[in-house]
Amino acid sequence: MSFRISISGMNAASSDLEVTAHNIANVNTTGFKSSRAEFADVFAVSTYGISQNAIGAGVRLAAVAQQFSQGNIDFTGRALDMAISGQGFFTLSDKGNTVYSRAGNFGTDRDGYIVNPSGQRLQVFAPNAAGGFDTGRMSDLRIPNGDAPPAATSKVTIETNLPAAASAPTAAPFDPNDPTTYNQTTSITIYDSLGAAHTQAQYYVKTANPNEWQLYTYIDGTAVGAAQTLQYSNAGALTSPAQISLPPFTPANGSAPLNVTLDLGNSTQYGNAFSIQTQTQDGHATGRITGIDISPEGVVSARYTNGVAQPLGQVALTNFANPQGLQSLGNNAWAETFNSGQPLRGQAGSADFGLIQGGGLEASNVDLTEQLVNMITAQRNFQANAQMIQTQDQITQTVINIR
Repeated sequence: MSFRISISGMNAASSDLEVTAHNIANVNTTGFKSSRAEFADVFAVSTYGISQNAIGAGVRLAAVAQQFSQGNIDFTGRALDMAISGQGFFTLSDKGNTVYSRAGNFGTDRDGYIVNPSGQRLQVFAPNAAGGFDTGRMSDLRIPNGDAPPAATSKVTIETNLPAAASAPTAAPFDPNDPTTYNQTTSITIYDSLGAAHTQAQYYVKTANPNEWQLYTYIDGTAVGAAQTLQYSNAGALTSPAQISLPPFTPANGSAPLNVTLDLGNSTQYGNAFSIQTQTQDGHATGRITGIDISPEGVVSARYTNGVAQPLGQVALTNFANPQGLQSLGNNAWAETFNSGQPLRGQAGSADFGLIQGGGLEASNVDLTEQLVNMITAQRNFQANAQMIQTQDQITQTVINIR
């Protein structure tokens, strides 16, 4: 029996060495989580329990427990590299089967899908019409091909300050080609439904009445509607109109008519100087993709040459009540088991989930110094158990030699 006890100790020490060797071998593996050999003593139990003078029967390997502590985050600068700072796993589709990983070294396949080196596709929550994300369903993340479609301008926001001390022009009537017939002018580029650019100009003409101005709007040199009267209070705030709906303007290139609304609500009339605080519009031309941005909340956006950032999805993170119950599949992937509990889906930055670091990778959490100490300890344990067998053999030989 004593030989078997020592053999079980040698087997346990050998298993400990194997776990340590596996950890050391993966010291540079992205997203790798180290393992720890856990042992339990063995007792031969009879029908009536264990007697007070029973001697144990050795040791056994009870579990190889993975340690899901945070690894260091190394910044790579690659747009599609991601690291999770905190709890959670990336959710991946492996030909229809859902697997989980901490390794965020992603790239694209020939169809534009975001995949890891094993070809497993990253899962995201798809954008919805309300501007958020549909957390009730997941889909494969894919980088769009081709150009981004244009969007026609529907609203132009202008925040100007008109000089309160301005006088009415001496020349009349208004002529956009004659600067002596107006006081100030601004222009902005707007876009039609085909993405073609047009110049929209605003001309400000002070009237003889106090705090009153006339606004003329031209698109590509053509007047759009009649002059609009802007009335300011004696405190310099615009009283009417806050918004102006311009008549439709039909470009000559076959695009849909432009229906533009001017938002002047924050314009003012102060002091002696003309200034422009804000001048924006909501349209854009056709754009080509120039890069990918990933926010700390896991929102993946495509950035285009026209200045538009289009959200493609939000990275779907998954957590478990007992991560140590996950089954390791190799290739930095785990699968759900009964012991791990049900998967809990969520978004980065929410409860029980960490943040996403774009352009970085989580390194292995293996502490090489600790593993080398474990190696020495396991080696000593193996030698000690081997010495026990040698000692037991000597005792047995002594008994045999008794005459």
